[in-house]
Amino acid sequence: MTARRYRILTWHVHGSYLQVLGHVPHDIFVPVRTDRPPRYAGLPAGREWPANLREVRAEDVPAMGFDGVLYQSDENWHSDQHEILTRAQRRLPRIYLEHDPPGHDTGSCFDSRHPVDDPAVTIVHVTHFNDLMWDSGRNPTRVIQHAVVDRGDLYRGDLERGLVVVNNIARRGRRLGLDVYEQMRARIPLDLIGLGSEQVEGSLGEVPPDEVAAFAARYRFFFHPIRYTSLGMSLCEAMMAGIPVAALATTEATTVIEDGVTGYLSTDVDRLADRMRHLLDDPDAARRMGGAARQMARHRFGVGRFTSEWDRLIRQTMEGRRGRVSRTVDGVGSRVLRSPFSEESSDVEEI
Repeated sequence: MTARRYRILTWHVHGSYLQVLGHVPHDIFVPVRTDRPPRYAGLPAGREWPANLREVRAEDVPAMGFDGVLYQSDENWHSDQHEILTRAQRRLPRIYLEHDPPGHDTGSCFDSRHPVDDPAVTIVHVTHFNDLMWDSGRNPTRVIQHAVVDRGDLYRGDLERGLVVVNNIARRGRRLGLDVYEQMRARIPLDLIGLGSEQVEGSLGEVPPDEVAAFAARYRFFFHPIRYTSLGMSLCEAMMAGIPVAALATTEATTVIEDGVTGYLSTDVDRLADRMRHLLDDPDAARRMGGAARQMARHRFGVGRFTSEWDRLIRQTMEGRRGRVSRTVDGVGSRVLRSPFSEESSDVEEI
């Protein structure tokens, strides 16, 4: 018997995440409005989008039938649903995907109450750090960690420089490590790529998303200067490509990088500078470390694990099943902290 495919509405919030989410065995519809970028950007050119991701005009959404809705931002929750969904569609089974740690926009990183306050809505956190730090109140939560596409062992490392990949680093400032990048660049040869990075010295501009891994693989190492984030998907992609990495020992990075084995990790920027010089001076050591990083990334950030966990959550939510589940998939997968299932009826109400 073929498992049912569910029809899920969501918005474009994080392109790399949406691209991987598109591997789940369900049909995902992404609304487009030319007057409301970027949340209504749909599926822009420059990426290979899975076939089950489909653009729909926002004005057509009220007449469409869906099985559930996946929210991914405060704007989706507070504004977008009321603008494009009917009352019946707003009563469908719901999941909220939280990409960020608390305090990324308010400065309060330990006592922020999550904006969703509804025990019928499961909040999915992308790292255990985020789940720990957010006050999710009475909402059930689940952790489904990042995944990135495995494009193979791409590492060459022939360019004796390090690469930093951060979008809009000038606007996002200290939280994304602008000052750390500038301080380190005065000591270590570094280049920067990313959306909106042209304002910063050393920037090479934007590289098409599907080309970043191969572009980065020419560099001797990857540097992640970010102080406070969920977990940079560019870091995961670098490790998957076999590139040795150096990063600040903050947030979830401390659980991903084994210092001296899969990369270098420290809150001491002087030590990180010394370790990056070592990678520049010893290409064989850099290759060995990159190989260990790739092995770890294939285990932790595999698309198969990710899609299995999302498929399970979607089916449980759409079918309205209840109960407490506690598990770890492949030693690193999703962890259910509270009951993850919707309290509302899963019946689809056609418009």
